[in-house]
Amino acid sequence: MGGGLTRHGTGIVTFRPRRAKHSAGLLPVVSAAVSPAHSQTAIVRSIVRHARPKAAKRIHLSMSQLAAENSTTIELVVSASEARLRLDQFLAKRLPEFSRSRLQQLIRDGFVRLNNSTTRPRHIVRGGDKIQLTEPPLEKIETLPEQIPLAILFEDNDLVVINKPAGLVVHPGAGHREHTLVNALLNHCSSLSGIGGKERPGIVHRLDKDTSGCLVAAKNDAAHRGLSRQFADRTVEKIYLALVAGRVLKAAGVIEEKIGRHPVHRQRMSASAPRGRAAKTEYRVLRSSDRASLVECRLHSGRTHQIRVHLHHLGHPVIGDKVYARAGKDVSRQMLHAWKLGFRHPRTEEWKSFAAPLPDDFKHALAVNGLEFGLQTVTENLTR
Repeated sequence: MGGGLTRHGTGIVTFRPRRAKHSAGLLPVVSAAVSPAHSQTAIVRSIVRHARPKAAKRIHLSMSQLAAENSTTIELVVSASEARLRLDQFLAKRLPEFSRSRLQQLIRDGFVRLNNSTTRPRHIVRGGDKIQLTEPPLEKIETLPEQIPLAILFEDNDLVVINKPAGLVVHPGAGHREHTLVNALLNHCSSLSGIGGKERPGIVHRLDKDTSGCLVAAKNDAAHRGLSRQFADRTVEKIYLALVAGRVLKAAGVIEEKIGRHPVHRQRMSASAPRGRAAKTEYRVLRSSDRASLVECRLHSGRTHQIRVHLHHLGHPVIGDKVYARAGKDVSRQMLHAWKLGFRHPRTEEWKSFAAPLPDDFKHALAVNGLEFGLQTVTENLTR
């Protein structure tokens, strides 16, 4: 199951698809008994041939891996303990290397079959249900590498750790087809993992557009799987710095309010949603003044907008947050910084820890809110 996104000498980047259906150029399916890595899970491999891509001036991406010579169909059986989950939730639990949004798209496009029939992401699974997920055929889109400067904290043959600036979108999507971190990575890296799909090569996790700080990207599929597994198992260390409104009186605490989609404002998340998912944020006040507090937040889960929602629920929204608070007068974006990131290297299993220096706008926001005293201490910690 190795492989990923590879840049050829012609300047072309392609994905090799995982195909389950027979078509011209396919070799016969080869089946073998497989010892399941997960209870009642089996993987059936089908060997495929692909024509070499013709030279082109643009970068071509598809839905699947690039360098692998074989495609993969994954077959799963729902256990009794997994019954009553939504189909997309079940797949996200079993297959952490796939993003939830990508699994939902695969279901909608008919590449996931439940008991030999297509269905919807919200379908509730039952014990004994048989599920088959097949990567789609080669699907090309055009994504150009762009010479966007990157602040590299660490890089080797398996991964790259970036200090993402605020204002940079992580991957192409609605309203952001170019000028993203993916465009920058395509220009910087000779290879990227293909597991993230046609628009998210190398992307293991995300940061909001207006959040700065540490982000890791995978250069091959093995690294992607290893990192995704750690994020799913919640063994990755994720520590943020947030500048919040007002003086936080309690020096430290834990927020464990569930987070779900706001019932009215669908672009927002809420800590009082009726169908929220478990979320845990541990916080510690580093410095405070009458106007603001600098708070260290340690994430024990990874819900959308988690820190922003939890701190708003605490009564101290992130300064500059245009969704959960009033826009700040002295800031142009939310004052949230992914300060530290720690994980085991997916190949060497060595623990790696990184710290992203504070950006200038964050330093300025600290100063105008009367937190100069804590500025030097925090900066020294970041650069040790």
